[in-house]
Amino acid sequence: MKFTPLKTLAASAVLCALSSTAYAATAAKIGDTEFTYGGYIKLDSMWSDYSAGAPAGSNVGRDFYVPSTLTVGDDNSSDAVFDMHARESRFNFGTSTLMDNGKTVKTKIEIDFLASATGGNERVSNSYAPRIRHAFVTYDGWLFGQTWSNFQNVGALAETLDFVGPAEGTVFVRQSQIKYTTGAWSFSLENPESTISTAGGMVVTDDASLPDFTARYTHKADWGNVVVAALARQLTYKVGGVDADETSFGVSASGKINLGEDNLKFMLTQGKGLGRYVGLNVAHGAVLNGDELDAIDSTSGFVAYQHKWTSKWRSTFLYSFFSADNNTDLLAISGDPTESSQSYSANILYSPVKRLTFGAELKHAERETENGVDGDLDRLQFSIKYSF
Repeated sequence: MKFTPLKTLAASAVLCALSSTAYAATAAKIGDTEFTYGGYIKLDSMWSDYSAGAPAGSNVGRDFYVPSTLTVGDDNSSDAVFDMHARESRFNFGTSTLMDNGKTVKTKIEIDFLASATGGNERVSNSYAPRIRHAFVTYDGWLFGQTWSNFQNVGALAETLDFVGPAEGTVFVRQSQIKYTTGAWSFSLENPESTISTAGGMVVTDDASLPDFTARYTHKADWGNVVVAALARQLTYKVGGVDADETSFGVSASGKINLGEDNLKFMLTQGKGLGRYVGLNVAHGAVLNGDELDAIDSTSGFVAYQHKWTSKWRSTFLYSFFSADNNTDLLAISGDPTESSQSYSANILYSPVKRLTFGAELKHAERETENGVDGDLDRLQFSIKYSF
């Protein structure tokens, strides 16, 4: 194996670290393998006013907007809380190796600290365990490992200070998979799991006999891009002698339209039993009715417009929605599930240099249950982010 001299490695690392055009800097090259790293540090400060009382401080909805955690109930329970954290900060490491046959093997692993178990407390240490985001290898059109679902179009997500942004309106899933890409087409077999409403509450089942299957087509042009994706999966419930299953289907169309220096991003998703794939699992996949599953239909989407005020100032204006078609005859089993959720947000972002961003964002969100009980959230968020 041929090793690059240490002095050359150090010079390469310094030059790449100083580069203002890349977010993954070359750290070293040893033989035919190039090593890269990247990530960012981000501080979020949020003032949140809940119309029906704030969720507990340990609730994930206090760290970023999660529609299902938005409290509903008496408007007289208005409660304002302030939170600050750096848990969205992340780090990634990758390799790229040129093989003897002329093809390249690439790997990537990435971690952050959101939605993970605490290793300390906010009184003293503020310690949080790292969680895996991505861990995969690619070769000759194939991908093996954990990353974004092929059913999701990450490129359609708007630039927001909130971790997800259009939380109720977007497909948002990372999971283990085997994916093959050829030209504009990609197909995947992905890890299956179902969320089922029962008389005893939500049950998460992981006993499907088949993987989730997705197919996706991407069209790119000078004006932007459009992605159409399809999902087929098996919902299952095999508990206490019950052996029930149901087929789930979904279709999602999304993309980006360039408008000079500005852009418009969008997504529209409709399906039967989509459950955890949309809205951060704001609705379950199905309801257990005796020994059968009744899949929940849903429609969701968002539209986001980004305007460049100057080379250093920009704003994103966002609307997002989710609507579930719950079987009202099954409310005795499912309880009072979410019927609809929507949010609006607007931000102002300032980047004095390309990798450093200061921003402020205002979000208003609403959730209503099938029985007409509702609640809303008003959140003002300030963030500072440095990418390296």
